[in-house]
Amino acid sequence: MSPQVAGLLQLTALIAALALAYRPLGDYMARVYSSERNYRPEKWIYKAIGANPAAEMRWPAYLRGVLAFSAVSVLFLYLMQRVQGSLPGSLGFSSIDPDQAFNTAASFVANTNWQSYYGEQAMGHVVQTGGLAVQNFLSAAVGMAVAVALVRGFARSRTSELGNFWADLVRGTVRILIPISVIGAIVLVACGAIQNFSGIHQVGQFMGGTQEWNGGGVASQEVIKELGTNGGGYFNANAAHPFENPNPLSNLFEIFLILLIPFALTRTFGRMVGSLKQGYAILGAMAVIWIGFTALMMWTEFAHRGPAFEIAGGAMEGKETRFGIAGSSMFAVATTLTSTGAVNSFHSSYTGFGGGITMLGMQLGEIAPGGVGSGLYGMLIMAIIAVFIAGLMVGRTPEYLGKKIGTRQIKLAACYILVTPALVLGFTAVAMALPTPADSMTNSGAHGFSEILYAYTSGANNNGSAFAGLNADTQWFNTTIGIAMLLGRFLPMVFVLALAGSLAEQKPVPETAGTLRTDKPLYAGLLVGTILIITGLTYFPALALGPLAEGLAS
Repeated sequence: MSPQVAGLLQLTALIAALALAYRPLGDYMARVYSSERNYRPEKWIYKAIGANPAAEMRWPAYLRGVLAFSAVSVLFLYLMQRVQGSLPGSLGFSSIDPDQAFNTAASFVANTNWQSYYGEQAMGHVVQTGGLAVQNFLSAAVGMAVAVALVRGFARSRTSELGNFWADLVRGTVRILIPISVIGAIVLVACGAIQNFSGIHQVGQFMGGTQEWNGGGVASQEVIKELGTNGGGYFNANAAHPFENPNPLSNLFEIFLILLIPFALTRTFGRMVGSLKQGYAILGAMAVIWIGFTALMMWTEFAHRGPAFEIAGGAMEGKETRFGIAGSSMFAVATTLTSTGAVNSFHSSYTGFGGGITMLGMQLGEIAPGGVGSGLYGMLIMAIIAVFIAGLMVGRTPEYLGKKIGTRQIKLAACYILVTPALVLGFTAVAMALPTPADSMTNSGAHGFSEILYAYTSGANNNGSAFAGLNADTQWFNTTIGIAMLLGRFLPMVFVLALAGSLAEQKPVPETAGTLRTDKPLYAGLLVGTILIITGLTYFPALALGPLAEGLAS
């Protein structure tokens, strides 16, 4: 069987698995966020934190809950790293330096999981399991809560209430993320991933010296890093490490976990707004972009140019032979079209155009299907922009799901889509202009520029993957990427929740013969075009200086 056919079969199996899980999981999540019942463990949590789950919140109160909880999480994780040397189970590792501790705390709380350190050489069991893995759950639950608040803004009318943040946070964690993670961890262990708390031990000789590895709760952290679109690996090699991702079966399962909740949330959206067709339209737009990017990536990396590529069967540099080009390409697209950032190959070694595809996937806003929660609310923002453009073309006041898209709504949507490009392009320009940051570049020319552009694209979009050629463990990059991660995560949430509040206050507008049908393929096509055009106009000059120039020169 040729590698191309094997890749096509893997993609077909993945689509079939996602299709089977789509309806039951989407409906279940809708029931979770609509239920008035609280389970006993949830009641204990509410009592411990002093929250009343039945109390409805207006958008400012909901936002304060998000920001306060996240601020405390950053502080807690920062302090845990700073005192690691005094903690049990530290494996003899010293405390983390202030700039790197800040970067890591910001990264995991912002659902980015950017890592400027070697996991197996820096973090002990307590920080890995009690700090980083816990934030993998909580940061994902925060994103889902904000998405659900926006959905309620569309579903409700003549009210200023969007639900209760603490109830949404707890239910998303207890009822959705933890149960799936328990099952997924068992599957990964069965596939060969390790799960233990062993210390550092020798595993053999390597280039004349001893090679040492430490164990850890790898399978349990691996499953939530993928399921919650987090991406932080227990080991520096991330999902390319055999302890995290042993074989092609585990690789396909991890891609399935990455895409599972973001795709299923479109059905949750359709169920909660009372129109499954609206959810299918959003799903269709996401699926078209994802399949298109996957096909383009496979074609780029399988293209035979020269005898070395012909012998290897494609561009195998930087890729694991366990997964091949197909498994690596599918993983790379899934992880950059979502906010996951996990890698099973090294994106810096991809062809010029292949590296550009991974960057463009993040620059789209990671909305196809996007991160857990963030993908859905990002796509709904783009849906509002698409409706507004359609309204301008026909001279009609734009409406979406029975809500008028007026001046306030479009200003909030515009602010949302401008935040990330401003952070990415601004920080990249400053880093290229200053002499010191450029010293961290492994390569010069177009590829060196791509290393820095990729780093800030990954940080500001809360992705976390890297081009791997950049030495980001410096005070400049730890600090600036940390700031980009926090602003890129929480500033957009301000605009999302403000938009949700303005929509919830509106009176529904009756549908007429002139109303744009947003549940039809025509609108889904308009939505895809809007996403690609807005992103292309924003990032094309920067991409032309980096991956496009490199691809055309090769």
